[in-house]
Amino acid sequence: MEKEILLGSNKLNVESNTITGGFTDINGESFYKIANYHQMDPFFMTIVSSSDHWMFISSNGALTAGRKNPDLALFPYYTVDKIQDSAEISGSKTILLVTRGNKTSLWEPFSDKYTGIYKIQRNIYKSVYGNKIVFEEINEDLGATFSYQWMNSEKFGFIKKSTITNNLVTTCSISILDGIQNILPAGINRQLQLSLSNLVDAYKKNELVNNHPIALFMLSSIIVDKAEPSEALKTTVVWSEGMENAKILLSSRQLNNFRKGQILETETDVRAARGAYFINSEIELSAGQNKVWHIVAELNKDAGYIATLKHFVKEEKNIAQLLQNDVNNCTQDLVKIVASADGLQLTQDKLSVNRHMSNVLFNVMRGGIFDDNYTISIKDLLEFILGANAEVHKNNKAFIETLGSSIAFPTLVEEIAAHKDEQLIRLCFEYLPLAFSRRHGDPSRPWNLFSIEMIKYCFKNLYIFFSLSR
Repeated sequence: MEKEILLGSNKLNVESNTITGGFTDINGESFYKIANYHQMDPFFMTIVSSSDHWMFISSNGALTAGRKNPDLALFPYYTVDKIQDSAEISGSKTILLVTRGNKTSLWEPFSDKYTGIYKIQRNIYKSVYGNKIVFEEINEDLGATFSYQWMNSEKFGFIKKSTITNNLVTTCSISILDGIQNILPAGINRQLQLSLSNLVDAYKKNELVNNHPIALFMLSSIIVDKAEPSEALKTTVVWSEGMENAKILLSSRQLNNFRKGQILETETDVRAARGAYFINSEIELSAGQNKVWHIVAELNKDAGYIATLKHFVKEEKNIAQLLQNDVNNCTQDLVKIVASADGLQLTQDKLSVNRHMSNVLFNVMRGGIFDDNYTISIKDLLEFILGANAEVHKNNKAFIETLGSSIAFPTLVEEIAAHKDEQLIRLCFEYLPLAFSRRHGDPSRPWNLFSIEMIKYCFKNLYIFFSLSR
């Protein structure tokens, strides 16, 4: 006979719900849902992008993310075991104080600190395109649901969308502390973080922009072993929208104060501490009502970007919709990339259709695609030949320029073969103007490194930050 286990004076909740999976729609987009995923061992996922974003995330919420390669990381890039061990210190973190009547309850969604206290259900949803993921926790005892979603945007960077919903017919008040932790400042490469992380912490400087919900995470100076000044001119930028009159924290130092119900103080300047961005606010939800807000992070930005962002955050009236619009545009760009490699199918077997799309996407990410239907830029071809063999470039430059500004790859092969320069023929067959190729590497294979080179593909899709509000 099983013993009844108590936590204090409360009975330990040891219910084990069934793990199920299936497709579902969220706002008209197809996602695959795993219900009660927390009953499984933690598993690792990759969140993809049509641009140079990268994100590797565990089902326990721990993650690493950044742009282009591990040297441009938003959260520390470690091996998969260390990432999964960092669930409480890296990535998303939410703490809630839910008040109904005269009773206030502490709820920390997705944290295993309070396992067995509440009757909960946790669900995870991943977009069939692989570029969005949603974590959801339903607290049946408190009658509330909290979820957060990671998305990426070419214009804005990484977006965390949070939603709190009141599931009961009675009104509730909620004190919210929500944000992201262990934010890296600009100027920290992978090797520096791995070998000298304690020194890196000492150089960190987190500042709040006056009268704006914008935080800057930077170095007090570039870390160099020379007796000379080296000013840090780039910064990681994090900002938020949707939570009115919120206090902002730039570190995790006050989290325990919040758990104890103490009043928090806005942090404007924090030195020598790991970066974090938390918003703290009080809201009231009527029956069935929800509240949505966003936290946005971007890397390696300068003073001009910050000045423009200040104007955008202050003047724009519909930021949430602009965020979603650009996320949707990036999703459409990703679909076009998959379609160019014949990755879209339409049958009644939805599982096979999406399995095929996923396989094609990851193959494209390994090997790349020929952008613009195998049309070759003559200028780019000449640059390649010059870099490979200056003599061949000198002997054939005039001939190649007669081919025009662009040419189809099969036609190029025919023209070059007729020219009968063996070295030129060899170089043209070696020339592979591939876009979207990411190379091998991820935290589960740390012996390989990746670098997402997007120059060719993004050339016709460049965004200028000054057009954010258009």
